[in-house]
Amino acid sequence: MNENLILSAKEISKRFGGLLALDKVGLDVRYGEVHAVVGENGAGKSTLMRILGGIIKRDSGEVAFQQQQVDFSSPIESISAGIAVIHQELSMLPTLNVIENIFMGRMENRLGKILWKKLEQKTIEAMNQVGLHIDPYSLVHHLSISQRQLIEIAKALSINASLIIMDEPNSSLTQTETRQLFAVIEGLKKRDISIIYVSHKIEEVLQISDRITVFRDGKYIGTIDSADATQGKIVQMMVGRELQREMVRSEHRTGEVLVEVRNLTGRRFQDVSFSLHKGEILGFAGLVGAGRSEIARAIFGIDPYDSGEVLLEGKAVHFQSTRQAIQSGLAMLQEDRKELSLFMGLPIWLNITISRLPGISPGGILVKKRIDELVQKFIRNLNIKISSPEYPVSSLSGGNQQKTTLARWLATEPKVLILDEPTHGVDVGAKAEIYKIMRQLAKQGIGILLISSELPEIVAIADRVVVMHEGTMTALLGHGEINEDTIMNSATGSLHESVLM
Repeated sequence: MNENLILSAKEISKRFGGLLALDKVGLDVRYGEVHAVVGENGAGKSTLMRILGGIIKRDSGEVAFQQQQVDFSSPIESISAGIAVIHQELSMLPTLNVIENIFMGRMENRLGKILWKKLEQKTIEAMNQVGLHIDPYSLVHHLSISQRQLIEIAKALSINASLIIMDEPNSSLTQTETRQLFAVIEGLKKRDISIIYVSHKIEEVLQISDRITVFRDGKYIGTIDSADATQGKIVQMMVGRELQREMVRSEHRTGEVLVEVRNLTGRRFQDVSFSLHKGEILGFAGLVGAGRSEIARAIFGIDPYDSGEVLLEGKAVHFQSTRQAIQSGLAMLQEDRKELSLFMGLPIWLNITISRLPGISPGGILVKKRIDELVQKFIRNLNIKISSPEYPVSSLSGGNQQKTTLARWLATEPKVLILDEPTHGVDVGAKAEIYKIMRQLAKQGIGILLISSELPEIVAIADRVVVMHEGTMTALLGHGEINEDTIMNSATGSLHESVLM
């Protein structure tokens, strides 16, 4: 065995029913290195991490950890060995305090009485190691996502983990919070703690990692030193093709006005005016908290607004519910698909068709032929990769979950489609597919309102861009004016004179 390796996984295979999730993949991790694992959604990254963390059993292959062969049957066994897994959906109990979350299942006691003072001191020591200084008795639901993330790392350190697996650790973090996370990771590395960093954000992977391993379609593609890697090289390894041409913004073509918003004021936004044309992709850019999502929610009837006017095809509308908005031809894909859009435990076919079931179920009777035709139509048109429509939607990768949500809304045949962070948590390949779908929908005459925090995405796909800053509209950029510098200056309030047109 190689004494420089803390972990060596070889020939690992895993099958779920008819789906081969991992096909003889391997991964070697050195002591004190940050080893990134990248790949498209569904490439098998998280499946391997769940095997290493004892959450699921491998079908074949072998794993050596600290020079010993291991075959974990539970997370308790992997934790006892020194492996901690921090999942994308943080496994915390929000109604309990920080101490309870860090020491859950390990609460020290004497004669049944919990030793709170001792646990408090240990919690403070663990939080100090990640630069977190908060009341250890704070309830977790009062904390920010970044604070929760650091608590998960503190928990890993409290069990003396020598290998920490971070599965999409910064998918919900701001740039400032991400920098703080990276500083913590650098500190762990200096203490000879190894990190497996699973991510779809290639630019950040290049920044934080020592080596990068690429998976594609459940197979091991290769490992490359970060110093020798480029974003283009990693993308090509991930998807097997160049993506640049697919991501280029096409010419601006619009028809008549679909939606006109006049002086709209509501929660976290004021005096906003803009129009959305038929066949147009209108981008909404701004920093977190700028009011972009709140405007969309008000238009769609989720939240009330205080004043102003919304016109749909020239007629004033004021939706009191989302049902009214949907019946009028609007659809909205919200940012948090798992919380607000998908029924994770229900079949894929039901998640796709649920908005259309009343129309294709005469007398409340499900007509299987109609349902199957609708499901297959969207699976084909949106290239949703599934094993069976009967499987729960939770079995899909993030990108295919997003396309399933999009299919549900397209089944309502909308005139206006609001997309709030449509590529959040999906890889570059799925992003390119979603961009392509958006352009196809625009060509069909659908008006798309695109909210995105990723400037390259806005620049690549939007025909015009509304820029928000602290609830105020600071710019409306037309064709030929859209670039990252102008958007960021307007989004941060740096431009004293707006370029509203």
